[in-house]
Amino acid sequence: MPGMPAATSRASKIPHPPAEAIELATVMRTVGDPLRLAIVRMLADGSERSCNDMQEELGLPASTGSYHLRLLREAGVTRTRAEGTQRLISLRRDDLDRRFPGLLDVLTRAA
Repeated sequence: MPGMPAATSRASKIPHPPAEAIELATVMRTVGDPLRLAIVRMLADGSERSCNDMQEELGLPASTGSYHLRLLREAGVTRTRAEGTQRLISLRRDDLDRRFPGLLDVLTRAA
């Protein structure tokens, strides 16, 4: 769009479900995978992490990391923000806490 910073216009192209459309069954099915649960726990401190950093830390190829991050985003668990060529991932804590109070606390509790 004219007059919009490039990062903003790119970020708007990354689809996220609206908060009211996030379904508990979908969230639970998605975080039921141990790798995706590990990603949620990595993001539990509230900071944004780049896709590349997360993939390196987990020892994943880019295609595998992208697949799991896409599933988390489509389920409404994470938010992806474009900044230049990087993609920054964060938990949708406010949305999830509003929809399912206490769920993230249970999921991110140390085992």
